[in-house]
Amino acid sequence: MAPFAVAVVALDPGDPEVMRVADAIADRLAAAGADVLVDDRDERPGVKFRDAELIGFPFRVTVGARDLAKGTVELVRRDSGERQAVPAGAAADHLLDLIRAGTAGRA
Repeated sequence: MAPFAVAVVALDPGDPEVMRVADAIADRLAAAGADVLVDDRDERPGVKFRDAELIGFPFRVTVGARDLAKGTVELVRRDSGERQAVPAGAAADHLLDLIRAGTAGRA
């Protein structure tokens, strides 16, 4: 079992908007009691994704400038590998619904 339910991966931690959205998602999740880790390291995306996979986070939220320009972030479920674009403003609530439904334990 992963020590955290959700990894929020900021693709460009030097971009203020990326960090604002990543922190907002993490803050909302934490306020609701979810265990969340923000990966804001200055590393390539592949390194961050690999580390999230090795640690075994049931969910990964990827926050990048390209998706934010469309108003979305990417949500990846470890159990199924499913990837979906979700509205940035609704990502935390969507994840909380999944966590409360118990899907995180099946990762």
